[in-house]
Formats: sequence, C-alpha cells, structure tokens
Amino acid sequence: MTKRIILLVLVVQIGLAGYSQRKKPQESDPVKSFVSSFEYFPGFIDFYWDRKTDQVYLFVKDLDKEILYVNSLAAGVGSNDIGLDRGQLGSTRIVRFDRHGPKILLTQPNYYFRAISDNDAEIKAVEDAFASSVIWGFKIEKENKSGVLLNATDFILRDAHGVISQLSRMKQGSYSLDKSRSAIYEDRTRNFPKNTELENILTFTGTARGGYVRSVVPTPASITVRQHHSFVELPDDGYTPRAHDPRAGFFGPSFHDFASPIEEPIEKRLISRHRLKKKDPDAARSEAVEPIIYYLDPGTPEPVRSALLDGARWWNQAFEAAGYIDAFQVKMLPEDADPLDVRYNVIQWVHRSTRGWSYGSSVGDPRTGEIIKGHVSLGSLRVRQDFLIAEGLLAPYASDAIPEDMRDMALARIRQLSAHEVGHTLGLAHSYAASTAGRASVMDYPHPYVKLTDGKIDLSEAYDTKIGEWDKIAIRYGYTDLGTEDKAKLNEILLDAHDKGIRFISDRDARAR
Repeated sequence: MTKRIILLVLVVQIGLAGYSQRKKPQESDPVKSFVSSFEYFPGFIDFYWDRKTDQVYLFVKDLDKEILYVNSLAAGVGSNDIGLDRGQLGSTRIVRFDRHGPKILLTQPNYYFRAISDNDAEIKAVEDAFASSVIWGFKIEKENKSGVLLNATDFILRDAHGVISQLSRMKQGSYSLDKSRSAIYEDRTRNFPKNTELENILTFTGTARGGYVRSVVPTPASITVRQHHSFVELPDDGYTPRAHDPRAGFFGPSFHDFASPIEEPIEKRLISRHRLKKKDPDAARSEAVEPIIYYLDPGTPEPVRSALLDGARWWNQAFEAAGYIDAFQVKMLPEDADPLDVRYNVIQWVHRSTRGWSYGSSVGDPRTGEIIKGHVSLGSLRVRQDFLIAEGLLAPYASDAIPEDMRDMALARIRQLSAHEVGHTLGLAHSYAASTAGRASVMDYPHPYVKLTDGKIDLSEAYDTKIGEWDKIAIRYGYTDLGTEDKAKLNEILLDAHDKGIRFISDRDARAR
C-alpha cells in the first residue's frame, strides 16, 4: 500500500511539472518579432528599415543620454543667390531622448545658460529658469528590457534644413513638401559605432515665382533635394577647453554661467579648436597622439585638385611651429566615404550656376568648443573668376596663345583660398589687420600683388605660397599642448606677437557699419 502511495505521488509531481512547463512558455521579444522581416543596421543607434513600406525604426537604448544631432543638405539647389548648396551644414544641437508615458521626446537642453557648480539645486534652478526645445515627439511602437522602438520615418522625411522657408525668403515661390515624391535615400543611410547617418530624398512642389529657381531647376514646380540627419556620440571628457582671448583671433561658443562669483563676468567665452595632444608632452617637437586629417572631395578636377591639396597643407607649417611633427595632414576622401559623415574633416568642391562665397564651417561640441568635424565648401567658379582677373590685367589679345601666367595666378589664388577656409574650420576668424605686416595671414582677404618688370605686368608673386606669421602665432595659442591650462604661457604667445608688430582685429571691428 505504501509503495502505491509513493508511486501515485511521483506521478502527480511529474504531471504537475509538465503542466507548469506548458503554462509558462518562453516569452517572445516584441521588438524582435516586429522587426524580424526588416533590414537591420547595427551601430550607434541601431535602426531597422522596412523596404516594403519605406519606414525606418530607431531602437533607442540609452534614454536621457545626451548626444549630438546635426542636420545638413546633402544635395542642393545649385544657386548661390538662393543659398541652398550641396554639403551645407545646418544646426548642431545637443539632444536627448526623454520618455514621458507612451511618448519619447527629442529634447534640446539650453546650454546658453548654465551653472557650473557642484550644487545640484543650483544647476536645476538655472535649467528651470530658461526654456529648452523639444525638436520632435515619437510614439513608442514596441519596447523590451533593452530599449524602445520608434518609428522615425516622419522625423527623417521632413524639411529639417528649412528649404521651404529659404525659397520663400528669397521670393522664389510658395512650396510645400510632397511626401508622395519623397523617400529614404538608401545609399547614404548608414550606421557606425559612434554615429548614425540617415538621409532622405525630399520633393517640394509649388509655383515658381523667381528667376533664380527657374534658372537651375529642370521643372521649377518640383524641386528635389536630399537632406541628411546625423546622431553622434559626444566626445569624452579628455578635452580641455581653452579660454577665449580677443587678441588671439579665434571664434567659439559663449554662455552665461550663473554660478560665477560676483567679481567675475557672468558671460564665459571659449575658443573653437580640434583636440590635439603630443605623444610626448615634454618634447619640444613631437608627433600627435591623433593627427588632424582633412579629406579633399574626389570630384575636384586637376589642376585645381593639386592646388587645393597644396594650400590646405600649408597649415602643417603652423603646427610644426607649435611643436608638432606632421600633425596636420590632407588626403583624398575615400571613394566609399560620405562627406557629411562626421568622422571626416572635408574640403568640398561645390558647383553653382553663378559664382558665390566659399565657407569654412564645423560641427562642434557646444559645451566645450571642441571641433568634431571641419567642413569646407569651396565654390568651383572662383578659380574661373581669378582667371578672368588675370586676363583683364594681361589683356593677351594680340595672340591666340593663352599666357601661362593667367592659369598660374588663378591656381595661386585657389591655394590661398583653400588655406583660408580650412583656417576657419580650425577655429580662426578673419585677420584683417594682418596686411599691416605684409602677408602675415592667410585669414586676411588678399589682393593680387602686381609688379612691373621691364615695363610689363608681372603676376609671379600675385599671392603668397606659404602660411603667414600671424597664422603660426594663432595656432600656437590655440593648439600648444600645455598639459593643463596656463594663462601666463598663453599670454606670452600674444605678447610676443605684439612685440613683433603683428596685430589682430576682429570682423566686427574691421568691417564698415
């Protein structure tokens, strides 16, 4: 009898175990189930693309973590007058994904007003005193223990760069975004360990009222461009900000620090510069831990290509003077690289229907002034304008032969222009006082130096062939590896410039009102 009872108990236990197993199947992952048929792009922010419906889903793991968000114009309109160029950078913002119930808000905190303090309450008081900006709101599609899945399609397929407002501002017509003619641009939608790159094709439809748009768009009622979105990991805390000095010729971020002592200014100013450190900080000359490398647009033709490479490389002379060995380099952009990818400092060759400005822009950390990406846009018609200036000077109309001097002068000017715009992306402002000391800076606006030799116009020295003395001083101030900040040593650099008679005047002070 006892054996029968024991056997019955064992049977019941086995049955209950089986019942328990049947009642507790392994839970499925709602995110994985939802995205199982989508294309997967692992990286900084993992994302999925449903090719059938052209929907993109971001999988955000680190809520409340601050990152950089940059929007830009990948393919432009082609009119200098309209001002929507290929490769044009938009805003650089620090953002975070904040959760509020079923919503995720992409929030931009206000770094213009801060309290640099160890007192959390003091920091919070300033944060609450000034408005932040919510850039976008996402609805949570699915979630699991690791993160939330967000449909980012509408976020990507929007006019983040302000094409509509720019066309209206320039009186070119009234346009609206036509989503039926817009899509995700697969070729430039990629993911990397420290940055996520998303691109679209956007079509704006409307009635063209201006001559600028009609001169460059094949069907002016339909303007199609591409816009780019970048999410980027913020730099680590290994960078040391450097204080702004009005004598040094740098621009950079400013902010109000409400934790400043009463006797100190509430406004704080920093300079913009790349991170650069010596491998051997104690050596007079040393290689860099990580050199600054710029990449030239492979769409640039010869002989302009070589001229742009030469001019940009002049800056290594300034870094050599600051104690570095080969710390500034210029190479050709790899074929598979995207010029809007924040991992590449780039020099772009930008075409327009008419001659326009060139620009030196950058993506930087608003908290510290650290430059993450230098971004130069050079107008391709500039070299042709300089060729025409040389033609006007030489007037070579007595013969069918074109003097080499004309071509040489145009290329000499484009070398100087390359150095000038790269200088802006290193943090340097215009240096309009440099001409009082000869050719002291490529950051000046130089006129061609024309001589008369044996009664003939001589253009052989029309433009400089090297970096200027002021440029070396500025790079020493901005990039000398001091280990820790040393105001006395930085001041010595500027006093030395003063003793040599080399001055700096800011844009604001140099330009006519």
